[in-house]
Amino acid sequence: MALTLYLHPLSSFCHKALIALYENDIAFTPVVVNLGDKDSSEAFKKVWPVGRFPVLKDGERIVPESTCIIEYLALHYPGKTILIPDDAKRAFDVREWDRFFDLNLHLHMQKVIGDRIRPEGERDPHGVAHAKRMIETGLALAEKQIAGKNWIAGDDFTMADCAAAPPLFYCDFAVEKLAGRYDKLTAYLERLKQRPSYARALKEAEPFMQWVPQDKQTTT
Repeated sequence: MALTLYLHPLSSFCHKALIALYENDIAFTPVVVNLGDKDSSEAFKKVWPVGRFPVLKDGERIVPESTCIIEYLALHYPGKTILIPDDAKRAFDVREWDRFFDLNLHLHMQKVIGDRIRPEGERDPHGVAHAKRMIETGLALAEKQIAGKNWIAGDDFTMADCAAAPPLFYCDFAVEKLAGRYDKLTAYLERLKQRPSYARALKEAEPFMQWVPQDKQTTT
């Protein structure tokens, strides 16, 4: 049955789902959602009323959220890259680091960047300051975890790496450069960017990158 992925090319959580799809050459139809366009937004909310992407549609089955999508693909569309190990202990480690990146880096990165597009009177400087502190805490822990490893949960590329790539990329691209501060993560991010699955997602996002609001220090 044909798969459909509702996404936006700039969305970091959509990148996470795209990496999993591209890793195993899973065929799907992309539907780009523009939440700023009334028709596009309303059409998407008929599929998923919550109105947040990515969302995977498999026949009548609707699968929201990037982690659930990767779990679903691993269960129903397995391929050459085993994103969730069969071994229960290793699978636990992968899921632990998947949640780590989503909750301790990804959401805070989105807070910092998203606040820049708010109207002047609606910005949240205290929330952004807290998010930046949490990002530094998360980066320091991830720097320690990646030491001596090719991939975040061990020797193999897994769902945890799908989760790590987008927030590390956007933190480096639009929050504060990793180089000179987190050298192991800098090298890890380069490996992630060179991985064909993520390189493809980034290439597709390239025409839209001009719309990502950047802090001055990340552009110098």
